[in-house]
Amino acid sequence: MKEEALSRANELDSSDSLSSFRSQFHFPQRNGKDCIYLCGNSLGLQPKNTSDFVNNELKNWQERGVEGHFTGDQPWVSYHQNSKSSLAKIVGAYEHEVVAMNNLTTNLHLAMASFYQPIGKRTKILIERGAFPSDFYAVYSRIQNSGFDPKGSLIELDPVDGSDYLSTEEIISKIEELGDELALVMFPGVQYYTGQFFDIKTITDVAHKVGANVGFDLAHAIGNVPLQLHQHNVDFAVWCTYKYLNSGPGGVGGLFIHERHGKNKELPRLSGWWGHNAEGRFKMDNQVNPIPTVDGWQLSNVNILSHASHLASLRIFDEAGIENLRNKSLKLTDFMEELILNSEVLNDQIKIITPSNHEERGAQLSIYLVNHGKSVFEFLIDHGVILDWREPNVIRVAPVPLYNSFTDAVNFVTILEKAIRNEG
Repeated sequence: MKEEALSRANELDSSDSLSSFRSQFHFPQRNGKDCIYLCGNSLGLQPKNTSDFVNNELKNWQERGVEGHFTGDQPWVSYHQNSKSSLAKIVGAYEHEVVAMNNLTTNLHLAMASFYQPIGKRTKILIERGAFPSDFYAVYSRIQNSGFDPKGSLIELDPVDGSDYLSTEEIISKIEELGDELALVMFPGVQYYTGQFFDIKTITDVAHKVGANVGFDLAHAIGNVPLQLHQHNVDFAVWCTYKYLNSGPGGVGGLFIHERHGKNKELPRLSGWWGHNAEGRFKMDNQVNPIPTVDGWQLSNVNILSHASHLASLRIFDEAGIENLRNKSLKLTDFMEELILNSEVLNDQIKIITPSNHEERGAQLSIYLVNHGKSVFEFLIDHGVILDWREPNVIRVAPVPLYNSFTDAVNFVTILEKAIRNEG
């Protein structure tokens, strides 16, 4: 079985037009060998060009001091402009709708200050039950700080049929049920636990029909699946860049604001000086004149070293192309799923809780251990496989198309079989 699977994997790797990108990343080592790294949904690998980008800005700081803000090929005062073209392509937006800044939760608070404006009985925010903590705590506190009780205004949606994930129909039904009580729908693009890729267009359309705003947390979606935020009329989106975008631990976050809102200078917001009239910024005359793009939500100047690391990875995405990455991702995740489902050792010991329709998932398979516990995960770690454990019994596996191979999939499943056998 393994020999046949390896033969197929070798053929697929040989015909993979993206296979060369693997060599552009550093892999953690275990016993002198590259680990099988399947944890890009938690922290992406470091691109080999990252040190060049960061060291270049360290050199500018060393040689120019404060003058680095206004001199050189990429002055720091406008450094955030350098990532806009790449980000716009990745999320399906115009350049004036995207900006890299702050971190995800800060950006979420800034966006909700503008797009959660409860009035009358329209006070509710709809999220999924079990939402990633970044979203839950931000939404909970935003409701509280708006003078409402989260017990009544925070609606957490559960699957009604005992499924592991929410159907689009369930989400539509809940939005329509809440109707004119609904102020904001806040969902992930890709669900962190199951890997489900939500129907962003449909959710947005239905929410707008009842008069609600719509925002998405793209932490597990950006760099993973193609997005069309502008075309789908999304009001706002936020993201981090250290997962599939490989920008380093705690790297700079990002924000999308649809241009129809960016142009609205009257939209309430929490302001910072970097979001107002760039031309007169250093006159220090404190004129309130928001920039009529997403840049109007900026608070302060760019974290240059974090952004330099971000640019290093974005250059790789420019070369690879998000559509090409998605095509490989579908094949790679399908291949891994097939290996697992056809394994006589695994088929009654694990359950894949990620949607089986590959259009409804990102580069992830979440494996529920039916009869075993964390010792299986620990066996995998000890044998050179790096992945992610989530309670109560789930291993999240992320075959990332930029640097994972079809051979990685075979070797992972082989070690997983050994782990199950080892459990007896």
